[in-house]
Amino acid sequence: MPEIHINFAAVAIAVIANFIFGFLWYTPLFGKAWAKEMGFDMTVKPPTSAMFRGMGIMIIGNFLLAWVLAHDLTVWNPEFWGMDPFVGSKASFAAMASLFLWLGFFVPVDLNTVAWEQRSWKLFFINTSYHFLSLLLVSMILMYW
Repeated sequence: MPEIHINFAAVAIAVIANFIFGFLWYTPLFGKAWAKEMGFDMTVKPPTSAMFRGMGIMIIGNFLLAWVLAHDLTVWNPEFWGMDPFVGSKASFAAMASLFLWLGFFVPVDLNTVAWEQRSWKLFFINTSYHFLSLLLVSMILMYW
């Protein structure tokens, strides 16, 4: 099996970009709707320590997502195995990888929150849309960096 080389600069950029995207998605874009669906009291501001803890955990999660996705994109690329390059662009390869990872790993977990945690379909669509777009963003950065 060929040796996998990960571009850690691309991973770092993907982590930062995904962090910013998550902030935008869950704050100005869908923050109020998301908080309402989660049952949060919008008049209560969380303690600063909780915010920093959450951001730290999010950075760790973003790193794991980017690092594992970098491995997946490398291993599923036919050129990695000495075969003819894939047909299509890097963007189409990243989009397909994102789509199938999302369908197989994120959508089932997000559906379980509706089935077992009695979360709303509105929350499902806010979260699962974020998950897909997050995968797409990270995949594009990893493919083009």
